[in-house]
Amino acid sequence: MISIKSKKEIEIMAEGGKILAKIAGELVKRVQPGITTKELDRVAETLIFKYKGKPSFKGYEGYPKTLCVSINEELVHCPPSERKLKKGDILSLDIGMLYKGFHSDMAFTLPVGKVSLEAQRLIRVTKKSLKRGIKKTKVGNTFGDIGNTIQRYVESQGFNVVRELCGHGIGRELHEEPRILNYGKRDSGPKIKEGMVLCLEPMVTIGDWKLKKTKDGFGFQTQDSSLSAHFEHTIAVTKKGPKILTNLE
Repeated sequence: MISIKSKKEIEIMAEGGKILAKIAGELVKRVQPGITTKELDRVAETLIFKYKGKPSFKGYEGYPKTLCVSINEELVHCPPSERKLKKGDILSLDIGMLYKGFHSDMAFTLPVGKVSLEAQRLIRVTKKSLKRGIKKTKVGNTFGDIGNTIQRYVESQGFNVVRELCGHGIGRELHEEPRILNYGKRDSGPKIKEGMVLCLEPMVTIGDWKLKKTKDGFGFQTQDSSLSAHFEHTIAVTKKGPKILTNLE
């Protein structure tokens, strides 16, 4: 069952989302060649506790860290380590926070120094596909409308959307109903209703969309080792349209 949040609950989630976006902005400033992903994780955890939140991911199904940090062909859920970022890498950061009883969740991909034109385009297309999906997150539309919009745009640009992972509802639990696919048919699936709070998160690959587990046992990467990108926002459905609760801009 898809939960409907009250106005007060959405206000709390907006407060938490704003803090999480601020923390994400601080992480962006620190991304540079030579920094370890473990250092980024330490910054994220310190800031979450500073703002009286708790890491959503740490301890979730045994996950050991605060951040998910995925590099190049890695897509999601990779734990931080002593690995140093290199010029030309693309880095996906996924971060979640529990604040006043409610979770917020966001992700973004960014270049480390100068990257290839192909990598730049992958990041740009993935980010734009999320914006297009958000525009469809309106009362009366269906979840199939969101997935179809994302898929059609991504494939029109020559890339592929991942099928094996998806977005989700969010609230008192990190992952709630529904599952929000990044592909699908128009007018399919449940109707979108006011008060729903959702995480849209297109995951896009340059090559084939099929994935495999990473050696750490937590993450996923592309089977063909092609580059991948990931963007995510927490969105509240309102009468006036979608409201981004984790806006970095």
